[in-house]
Amino acid sequence: MEHYDIVLTVDRCMMSNHHGKEFIGFMATGPAIGLPERIWKWIACPKVKTDKIGRPVEAPYGMRKIEAKLIDEGFKAAIIDPDYLHLHLKHAKVLMLSHHDYFALGPPSSEWWLVTKKEPVNRKSFISFMERPEIREAKARGVKIIAGGPAAWQWLWNEDYWAKWGIDTVVDGEGERIVVELVERALNDEPLPRYVYAGPRESPSIGEISVIKGASVNGLVEIMRGCPRGCKFCSVTLRPLRFIPYDIIESEIKVNVAHGIKAGILHSEDVLLYGADGVKPRPEPLMKLHEIALRHYRGLAWSHASLAAIVYAEQKHKLVSRLTDYIYSKAEQDYLGVEVGIETGSVRLAKIIMPAKAAPFPAEKWPEIVEEAFKIMHENRIVPAATLILGLPEEKEEDVIATLELLDRLKDYRSLIVPMFFVPMGFLKNKDWFKDIHVTEAHIMVMRKTLEHSLRWAYNIMNEFYMKGPQYLIARALLKTFLLYVKWKTRNIDEIIAKRFKTKLSAKATTT
Repeated sequence: MEHYDIVLTVDRCMMSNHHGKEFIGFMATGPAIGLPERIWKWIACPKVKTDKIGRPVEAPYGMRKIEAKLIDEGFKAAIIDPDYLHLHLKHAKVLMLSHHDYFALGPPSSEWWLVTKKEPVNRKSFISFMERPEIREAKARGVKIIAGGPAAWQWLWNEDYWAKWGIDTVVDGEGERIVVELVERALNDEPLPRYVYAGPRESPSIGEISVIKGASVNGLVEIMRGCPRGCKFCSVTLRPLRFIPYDIIESEIKVNVAHGIKAGILHSEDVLLYGADGVKPRPEPLMKLHEIALRHYRGLAWSHASLAAIVYAEQKHKLVSRLTDYIYSKAEQDYLGVEVGIETGSVRLAKIIMPAKAAPFPAEKWPEIVEEAFKIMHENRIVPAATLILGLPEEKEEDVIATLELLDRLKDYRSLIVPMFFVPMGFLKNKDWFKDIHVTEAHIMVMRKTLEHSLRWAYNIMNEFYMKGPQYLIARALLKTFLLYVKWKTRNIDEIIAKRFKTKLSAKATTT
């Protein structure tokens, strides 16, 4: 069996293709509700196919990029499925980890934890993974452990686990310029820095970013890095904007297709800004991008899009209609999935936390932009999963009321809307941090309204679009059962939330 000096891996919640449906993976961010945890995990994160030595056919895209960089630099490195880790750690010298949410402190994990007071599945899964005997034994033999990925910051608030598991280095930020030197030092048994922050100056150029060698989960390929909007709650805006050239995008798509991946996800913080003029989408680069993708893929999704870009693109160029018409005519699909950010319905708060979110439109028009974007998506069979942020330090009750009013205007548009609480990081050091969150009546009303909205449209999405075909029969039945359970369990949601946060409800809160 081939041995590797550097092994990259992660727990099952990340090393999965989620039955080929990216949104299902979000189930792992909550606790098992209404179903045994084993079945919950099977729905959210089933095992992936591997070769005979445990190299997964599909692996998280970020890990693929680091694996590719190490291979290009001459190292013996490979991503290994967690079920095969014991075979490889006997010979490895470096163990590398990556995760989107190591300790369930990010959205929507923290919201599930906040409301239920139960540890989310992804947190339990990762902790159980790190407690495996083969990892403890490898550490005792001197294996160096380097942790990174989008959730690297979470180690700063979990120093007890950092010390317990002997994590040598945490890398926070884009890793291409940093990882080679770190691995060389680890292999030579030289001292490693405990924490490395890769800021904007350490961001790699296009030429320093390697092309993936193996398939990414659900065919995801990156089309750009960075974002020009500058929202205060988002670290991506600190990174310089870089468009990935067409030939590199197509090369990675071909890698996925060669490994049997039939559909893919175009990934960036705002897909419609690929090749844009600032924050103004342009038809030519976007049409060419989709033409390239659909030469090879039979299905397509967007990772993220901004609501302002959706409105501008459609009003100025009819571009959303053109793109979706093209996708539905060329691909084997009749809808498109995407994540979007509403964040707030308040103009006042939008100006404070995300002044450029509405650009090129004025921030004063933010609620109108949100409603128009949802209308455009509904008409073009785009199914958005949208986020809201509650409890920001600058928030006033009038801001939450404005969000409630906006939600009323969005009720007729097909979508899932998830509220998230802003949690100051200092609270996260306390395992009972949710007790420190001040939840108001208005917050409870928002949470109830988003739950009712999402449950209503979840049935519609399941019936019209999602998980069709006999291969999804069992998972689909279990998901529908879960939706029924949630609807029954949360029939008195106001009282449940009020009790959870010791908030007194007025008659207005229970009848609005």
